Parts: sequence; C-alpha cells; structure tokens
Amino acid sequence: MAQQHYRITLLRGDGIGPEIMAVAVDVLKAVGAQLDIGFEFTEALMGGAAIDATGEPLPADTLELCRHSDAVLLAAIGGYKWDNLPRHQRPETGLLGLRAGLGLFANLRPATILPQLIDASTLKREVVEGVDIMVVRELTGGIYFGQPRGIFTTETGEKRGVNTMAYTETEIDRIGRVAFETARKRKGKLCSVDKANVLEVSQLWRDRITQLAADYPDVELSHLYVDNAAMQLVRAPKQFDTIVTGNLFGDILSDAAAMLTGSIGMLPSASLGESNPGVFEPVHGSAPDIAGQDKANPLAQVLSAAMMLRYGLNQPTAAERIEQAVLKVLNQGYRTGDIMSPGMDLVGCRAIGDALIQAIELLNA
Repeated sequence: MAQQHYRITLLRGDGIGPEIMAVAVDVLKAVGAQLDIGFEFTEALMGGAAIDATGEPLPADTLELCRHSDAVLLAAIGGYKWDNLPRHQRPETGLLGLRAGLGLFANLRPATILPQLIDASTLKREVVEGVDIMVVRELTGGIYFGQPRGIFTTETGEKRGVNTMAYTETEIDRIGRVAFETARKRKGKLCSVDKANVLEVSQLWRDRITQLAADYPDVELSHLYVDNAAMQLVRAPKQFDTIVTGNLFGDILSDAAAMLTGSIGMLPSASLGESNPGVFEPVHGSAPDIAGQDKANPLAQVLSAAMMLRYGLNQPTAAERIEQAVLKVLNQGYRTGDIMSPGMDLVGCRAIGDALIQAIELLNA
C-alpha cells in the first residue's frame, strides 16, 4: 500500500468535463506511482448530469461523499440543455450549494503568464510579460447569498428584482486572513478591492481589512475601488501580486485577470474552507460545442489537480512535478486549438494527456 493514501471525489460534470478529468486522473496516477502516493477515486454526479439522473443539480449523496473525502476534483458543469430550467434546478445552483455545503469561503484564482503562451494574450507582450497574480475571492457571502432576494410584485403591480449585498465582520476577517497569508507566501503585496465610496458594506470591508493589516506588518496593503481595479488590470497588470475582494467583484475581476493569459482554458482554481475538504476546478466552462470531439484543453484541469496536491493534500513535490510536466509539454510545441499559435503542433485532449505522462516519466528518469 502507498505510504500516503487519499480519498478523492471526482465530479466529472458535463460537456468536456469527462474528457479533461480522464487526463487529470491519469496524471495523478502517474505522479502518485513515482512518489508513493495512493489515490482512491470515487465518482459522483453533479450539474446537468445529476439533473438528468436525479432531477437535482447537487444530490444529497454527492455532497455527503464530498464531505468524507480528502479533496474534491471538479471538472465543468452546465450547458445550453439546462439553461431554461428554474433557477433552483440549474447546474450552477449545484455549484453554489457545494461551496456552501462544504463551507468553502475562499477561492484562489491564479493568473500567471507562462512564457510559452505570451503571444496568446490579446494584450501587448510588454504589458503582460511577467504577470503573476493571485485573486482571493470570498465565496459564500455577499450578494449571491444575501437575503432578501427574489422578484416581487409591488403595490402598483410592477415587478421588482431584489438582491442583497451583505457581509459580517467574521466573514470579512476570515477571507482577509487567507489573503494576507497568501500574500505573505508570495511577494508580500495585497490589494483589497471594494466600492467603499458608495456602498456601506464595502466601507465595513475596507475598515476590517485595514485593521487586519496590523497583524501582518510584512505585507504591504493597498486599496482600490473595483472600477479602477478593472481598469488597472488591463492597463498595468504587473502592479498586482495578490488581490482580495468580495464575491461579486471577485467573480468579475478573476475572469478579467484570467484573460490576461490569453486563454481561460489554462487556469486552475482552489476553493478552501476551515476544516472540510477543498474543491479544485478549472475556471473555464463545460464547452458543450466541442464536447466529445477530442478538442478540449485539459491543462487547466491538470493544473487544478496540482493545486489540489499543494493546497488540499500538502504534497508540494507532486504538484511541482505536474507543473513541470505542463511546461515541458508546452515547450515541446503541443497546443490545443484555444492556445494555438503559428509554428506549433495542433493536437487533441488525449494527445496532450499522453505527452504529460511521458514528461512525468522523464522527470523520474
């Protein structure tokens, strides 16, 4: 039996999810065999696949299985097929339920420019070269969860939509500490993003983050309003190291940061809590238009598996081997369609997986 053994719940989901998950599992098995790490993989339904089978986007037995795992590896959920369902039955509702059910309040989204893919970015090389940003997004509070919410009929018969943005001191403090600790492990710079000039909830956010800074004298704290932060991400992204922000702003800014790299198909993420297992997933969608065609880019899923090893299982050596293998495959010129550039070799999802396994084997030679 392997020296270390972990129970991993696999949520393959929809669209390209099964294809990219298959590559990630093979990569985990390969690096695990080298480093005497054992994995017990158990599959469960979530998203559209779960809706088709059970009528629910997050069945109770799936959540229970996740709770008793060491980590959860999620691929991609959703698709056109389920877009017209009532909101409580949509795949995305299952994702929110998973985060809430596991108490995953911190989302870590790296946006790192790999040298091999600089020309894939839509921005000029001198703007993006060297960009290495970590967005720390609060996940279980804010406007996505605040009450009251809904569409109501007023006394005049007019429809009125309501969502409530709300944060408590406790919610702000715990995400703030994750952000300061993350910045401490990076370049020691933290930018907190809010809208304190017009929102009271953001004023509380800024006050609490500022107070927390006293506990982290080695971290340089700055503040930006969210509109300015969005502009600065495009104008001069290298000024940022670690960004912390609330649920809504983080949802938007992390995608903006992702596109600095040229393809959202390259970026992983980690969702962490205080005690429950974390969820590790690529930031891209299920891409149903290319599902089953061997066109999907599995690298974000593979890098999510690396984040799982580093942040969820405390196996940094295994994570580094996977990351090195990804760089080697890119250096060899292999590209899927979303990151293709002149002179490179256009290959499919399975071929990328095969190349990753070969690269991992060479690392152990």
